[in-house]
Amino acid sequence: MAGSATGNKVNRPEQPSWTSPESANLQRPKSAGRLGKSTRTNVEPKMTQKLIIAALFVFLPTCSVTAQEARNETKRTRRPEPAKYLETGGERKLDVVYKSVDGRDLKLDLYYPTGNRFGPCPVIVFTHGGGWAAGNRYKAASGSFAEVFQRLIKEGFAVAPVSYRLAKKDSQVAMRDCVIDCKDAIRYLAKNSEALGIDPMRIFVMGDSAGGHIAQMLLLASPEQLPGDPALANVSYHMIAGVSWYGPCDFEKMALFNHDDSADFRDRFEPRIMGSESGPKEKLARYREVSPINYLKPTSAPLLMIQGDKDTTIPVKHAYYMKQKADAMKAPVEITIVKNAGHNWRRVDADIEPSRDQIIERTVQFFVNHR
Repeated sequence: MAGSATGNKVNRPEQPSWTSPESANLQRPKSAGRLGKSTRTNVEPKMTQKLIIAALFVFLPTCSVTAQEARNETKRTRRPEPAKYLETGGERKLDVVYKSVDGRDLKLDLYYPTGNRFGPCPVIVFTHGGGWAAGNRYKAASGSFAEVFQRLIKEGFAVAPVSYRLAKKDSQVAMRDCVIDCKDAIRYLAKNSEALGIDPMRIFVMGDSAGGHIAQMLLLASPEQLPGDPALANVSYHMIAGVSWYGPCDFEKMALFNHDDSADFRDRFEPRIMGSESGPKEKLARYREVSPINYLKPTSAPLLMIQGDKDTTIPVKHAYYMKQKADAMKAPVEITIVKNAGHNWRRVDADIEPSRDQIIERTVQFFVNHR
């Protein structure tokens, strides 16, 4: 503790020495006899006590300064609370309830384009990642996502980050429920499009990781598939285009998740796919139901998949496999492979290529080009 205070200038009292006035005035006997020994025995403990007291006067203020500095440093280095909402300078509708399930309100936020708006605007629905069991819609206000959405809002898009139920252990929520909730969010936006000032015939989607999977499902499955809240049934909308950052496309072909072709690879998704009583009871049917690739067809809306070539969580095999299937049926799927990138564009061994800024630019331009 004292070592951490060496950078501070502290006025320390002069330490007493054995040649202090008190010790100089002591009448020590000239002989080394019994009396001399007795006198030294009485004096030295007193001098030791004085030294200890003097040292405490130096040490205790130092401790106080050090402790206070530590507290101040903690305050300075403590990470600020992440922003929940995008600061756009434009109109926002926050915490909009789009449906209630089991007594819980599910919400979305709606950020409108800045500048002049001419009629109903296109909207990008954002689905967050987190393994279908974690995360929240506030991710849209942080990091690269905030950069993407701030630019798209300036380009004339509305942006709607969505909350959905999470497939946590023993929650009776499965992956299909996550997808259904997000489809219901789109259905809500479409049903209330006139009041909200958005165009239900121009719906876009974007998501990352698990949210990338959900975005693919929203883009490729028809409005009627995977029905949810009866109050939102029979609502028409049209999907225009979507972007998936490192999201999986197929759960039936489990080898796509085995990044290094390990012999002892195991399916880690079964609890999150089979974890509810809703939907198909048979395992293969349930796996196929939540695989975006099974909804791909020549008339599908355009999809851009951006994947890291060193991602061990959602391997790049997914992008290549989706592209292969799309090319075979002439479906509009594009892929961008990011070299040296793990999950979340984490750098692996070398700088990622294209860079994060280039990934953001590619994402923004894809939406703008399909507006």
